[in-house]
Amino acid sequence: MNDPADKLSARDRILAAANDLFYREGIRAIGIDTVIERAGVAKMSLYRAFPSKDDLIAAFLEMRDRMYWEWWDSVVARHPGEPRRQLRALFEAVAKRTSGPQYRGCPFVNMSVEFPDHAHPGRHVVASHMEELRRRLSVLVEGLGVAQPKPLTDQLMLLLEGAYSAGNTMGADGPSASVAACAEIIINAHLSPVLSRPA
Repeated sequence: MNDPADKLSARDRILAAANDLFYREGIRAIGIDTVIERAGVAKMSLYRAFPSKDDLIAAFLEMRDRMYWEWWDSVVARHPGEPRRQLRALFEAVAKRTSGPQYRGCPFVNMSVEFPDHAHPGRHVVASHMEELRRRLSVLVEGLGVAQPKPLTDQLMLLLEGAYSAGNTMGADGPSASVAACAEIIINAHLSPVLSRPA
């Protein structure tokens, strides 16, 4: 019986290997030769697809970006046109996501820590991802009709990023399990008459 991996292109095998290795072990800790060995391809195949390790890093992050938004869309699609329930579902899903045994933190934050140079091609992918995250949160928040959507968006984004960080450092027993309850408290505060009243 053929292995499904045999049907993948060399580029796809390289990306799959990089995705697993970079996420589990860290990007700097993994050399090109390790990726080549895991992917089962020739070195020339890698350099034809990715002229440098930096190009491979950027492609890895672009793949994680697509995976993340596919996950996000699948969560919010359960409650079309209901931003309050969509937000609740997202934060409940984040709590579950960050408590799994394979969770190693946010790959975009991890990359930023390993590569502080903002000119690195991977950092451009990170910046784009974070901007899109903030934009998507703001769309959901605006659907709530709160008086101060921008502060609520930023508070929820900070909460989300905190959950991703705590999930990585503290695991299933850490505070990330409470992220949905925290989000509810913050949202309820913004929906209260006090914050809804014009300044």
